[in-house]
Amino acid sequence: MTQIRPSIAVLGGTGHEGAGLAARWARAGYKVAIGSRDVARAVDAANELSRAAGGEVVGAGNVEAAAMGEIVVLAVPYAAQRTLAREVRAELEGKILIDVTVPLIPPKVARVQLPGGGSAVEALQQELGEGVRVVSAFQNVAAHQLSALDSPVNCDVLVTGDDIEARETVCQLAKAIGITAWHAGPLANSAAAEALTSVLIAINKRYKVAEGAGIRITGIPEQP
Repeated sequence: MTQIRPSIAVLGGTGHEGAGLAARWARAGYKVAIGSRDVARAVDAANELSRAAGGEVVGAGNVEAAAMGEIVVLAVPYAAQRTLAREVRAELEGKILIDVTVPLIPPKVARVQLPGGGSAVEALQQELGEGVRVVSAFQNVAAHQLSALDSPVNCDVLVTGDDIEARETVCQLAKAIGITAWHAGPLANSAAAEALTSVLIAINKRYKVAEGAGIRITGIPEQP
């Protein structure tokens, strides 16, 4: 029996993180749309990703791309997170929004700087309301690992969200592209994953980690 895969829209799909995720999902057989403020740039990037992944990727403006996706991924810098989410709010209603946001504030990106001491993703959920099921994931995966399509991603991801079913959907999306993902509790716990990114940047700098440091969860029996 053929499994029906949801369509995925990656807003920020012309950036390194978003492009890597989009390409891996396209290679796994998902229909993917990438969004950008610059439609021509999105179309060009989508064509490149389609060739690299051997799958279906289309480019569009952010609003149009969000409308195409049954699941929407927000993969933009922290400074653009809320502005873009507000722009596409109507297209997010009733959907899962996977937020990859990390509150990095240049130039001190190796220092944890959570907004108000809490999670940037949880704050977005509160703003968007219950009609959008926000899930936090993929903050701790190096973008160039995602872009290396012929190599496995050498780390785990933490998935947090207040809706358990939505969390499980995201865990399965990670599994589909070869990444082990773990339920890590409610969305408030996203603060830990967001903060870990700055910790990993500091580790990369100190130990000159070429491929990007990551995390592994140990002690859990193998999952089916």
